[in-house]
Amino acid sequence: MPRATNAPASRQRRRRVLRQARGFRGARHRLFRQATEAVDRGMRLATEHRRQKKREYRGLWIIRIGAACRQQGVQYSRLMQGLTKRGVRINRKMLSEIAIRDPQGFADIVGMAKAALA
Repeated sequence: MPRATNAPASRQRRRRVLRQARGFRGARHRLFRQATEAVDRGMRLATEHRRQKKREYRGLWIIRIGAACRQQGVQYSRLMQGLTKRGVRINRKMLSEIAIRDPQGFADIVGMAKAALA
């Protein structure tokens, strides 16, 4: 009986990995072993960085809100404490957008928070 090598499946697997490695430099897009390692690492880092991106955006929103708060003469933590006490449920992304695009609306929100703390 002839030896079966399962060549079509192996070739498809190699082709898929090399297709994912397009754009990599040097042997990493040409040689299967190096391409496999590069693609595996790239996939792992892509997953990790998707989660990091969420953290970085939250930090950016907090920085923006904090800068707008300082202009209004209140600390970021006091603003958030006042909003929580008042029962205002607005997320940091929207709060930072309001601070950038509608300074008067943000001033009103800060006024509500100050009133809740007083």
